[in-house]
Amino acid sequence: MENLKPLSDFFLAIEKDFRISTTHIALYAALLQYRVAKGFVNPIQVYRYEITPLAKILSAYTYHKCIQELSNYGYIKYERSFKKTQGSKIYFFE
Repeated sequence: MENLKPLSDFFLAIEKDFRISTTHIALYAALLQYRVAKGFVNPIQVYRYEITPLAKILSAYTYHKCIQELSNYGYIKYERSFKKTQGSKIYFFE
C-alpha cells in the first residue's frame, strides 16, 4: 500500500490544477513505475525511450513538453541531460 502513496499524493495535488492533462498523469505514473522498478532511488536516471512506452506517449516533443511542465509546476525536479550516454535525472519530492 505504501507504493501507492506517491501517486495518491499526486492526485490530491492536481485535483484543482487545471494545467494538468491526462498526458501529464500518464507520464507521472510511468515515472513512478520506473522508480519502483529501480528500487525507489531518488533521483532516478531515465532515458526518454524507456519512459515513453510506459506512458503511451508517441512524440518526443510531447514527452519533453510534459516533463518540463511537471517540473515547472513543482511536481518533480527535472534535470535534462544533453548527452546520449547519460540519462536525465528526475527528483521526486517527498
